[in-house]
Amino acid sequence: NKPSTTQDNTTAWTKIQMGAGNSLMIRIFGFVAAQEDEQILVKSLTTTRVFNGPCLKWVAPLNSSTTRKAIPLGELEYLIVTNTLTGEKRVEQGPKQVFLGSHDADEGVKTAISLNARQFVRFLDNRTGKVRVILGEAGCVVPGPYEKIKDNEGVLQAIDLKNHEYIRVENKRDGTQKIAKGEQLLFLGPYEERVGAKAQAIEIDAETAVLVRNKRSGQQRLVTEQQIFVPHVDEEVLKVQKLIKLADYEGCIVRGQEGEDKYYYGSIPEQRSFFIPPYSEMVELVWSRGRRRETRDLRLKKLDLRPFYMSFEFNTHTKDNVELILEGSFFWQIVDLPSMVKMTGDTTGDVCNHARSKFIEKVSKVTLQEFMGQFNKIAAEVYQLDDSFYSDRGVKIHSLEVTSYRCADDSTARILQQIIQETTNRMNKLQQQESANEVALQQMAGEIEQEQSKGALIQARIANSEQTAKMEGIAEGERLNSFLATTATQIPDIASRLELWKVLRKREALEAVSGSNSHFYYTPADANLTIEARQ
Repeated sequence: NKPSTTQDNTTAWTKIQMGAGNSLMIRIFGFVAAQEDEQILVKSLTTTRVFNGPCLKWVAPLNSSTTRKAIPLGELEYLIVTNTLTGEKRVEQGPKQVFLGSHDADEGVKTAISLNARQFVRFLDNRTGKVRVILGEAGCVVPGPYEKIKDNEGVLQAIDLKNHEYIRVENKRDGTQKIAKGEQLLFLGPYEERVGAKAQAIEIDAETAVLVRNKRSGQQRLVTEQQIFVPHVDEEVLKVQKLIKLADYEGCIVRGQEGEDKYYYGSIPEQRSFFIPPYSEMVELVWSRGRRRETRDLRLKKLDLRPFYMSFEFNTHTKDNVELILEGSFFWQIVDLPSMVKMTGDTTGDVCNHARSKFIEKVSKVTLQEFMGQFNKIAAEVYQLDDSFYSDRGVKIHSLEVTSYRCADDSTARILQQIIQETTNRMNKLQQQESANEVALQQMAGEIEQEQSKGALIQARIANSEQTAKMEGIAEGERLNSFLATTATQIPDIASRLELWKVLRKREALEAVSGSNSHFYYTPADANLTIEARQ
């Protein structure tokens, strides 16, 4: 029904320009015209029709008409159109111009979804309930007319799993689960949901094991085979265990499923290193700590079986009602671990409390002065005379010493301090006297030793002189014998020869004296001189 000539079109309608490029269609003689991006909506008494431009339409007098713009869609845009008569929906995807039908209504222009290689989106069809999955790099993604994005997050990121990672995935339609292992880029299926976060696969080596539980059967198993471990779909990891290592002096307790205890010792090669078996746990002992053992929060799983020191402090009263604060130390050792566990749950507390009660009993029977003189003896009696208490608990006390004591009352403490000071002074004086005596004894011993050495020297000189004289006598005798034998023929008389020998000896003596600075004195008898008086 378009006009046959341009002249006719010009006479049929007039276009009046309005601001911003809008136009107002003016009907002339019952004709309405529409441009390329417009359509004419004509309503009669029974029908509604649309005519897409460019066109020129004659509208009957009893009909009404309006013009409306076509809806332009870009390359990344789409439009959902609903037929108001039938309720059917359709999707119009750009790039194009959309001319609505006579009974169409649109929901507004929407932007299509653009996915990269690591993204995906899931659409849920509200009519059928089916889920459609679109993976990345699929161009412009547009939902169907009855679809909506299934996930609240909208576009989802694929799960990047490294070679040591895994994740648990559940199918919400049938409830089944699976384990997705790396290395992969995981896109969830239509009904799949991740269960928890990504988990690290466990490196099982010589010092690492994994305790897992089967959720169907409830059974536990310990995996020790060296591998990169990922649990099965029906398994959950209860604990990653490290190899328990015991030194030669250490011990520990493992409690099994039935409550039985097994003892491990580092001194036994087969028990030096181990993994805790399924349904078992390492027993933790809770002991008291502090000098007075007032706090019980010392938690131990490995026990040191070597002897070691443990300090203590408690109050006691003497027979004369002096309150003392005793400080000391035990040197003790665990020698029977099963007996200790059987008899007590607080070994240090029991040992110290029992020693305290025994100290109170012993100290209450002596006065302060007596205690000061024999406190170490009392300490020895505390553990030596009551050894069964400690042995029943698997403990051996090597020694118990009182390292210090003081009065709880300040005035008594001052008096005690004076006593201690006097005792200390007396001991110092005694020590000084002992030192002086020791010096005198050493001096006397030195003098005795010196005199003994002098006596030995004199004896040696006498012996030497005797020996020298003996040798000289022997030599003199030999000379005399030789002289007598030589002169026997000249002087037959032995007495004359002896007198001659004496004269010669005196001459030698005079020559010896004259040859030195010595002075020699002779008696008249020695010189055989006579003095005469002459007139």
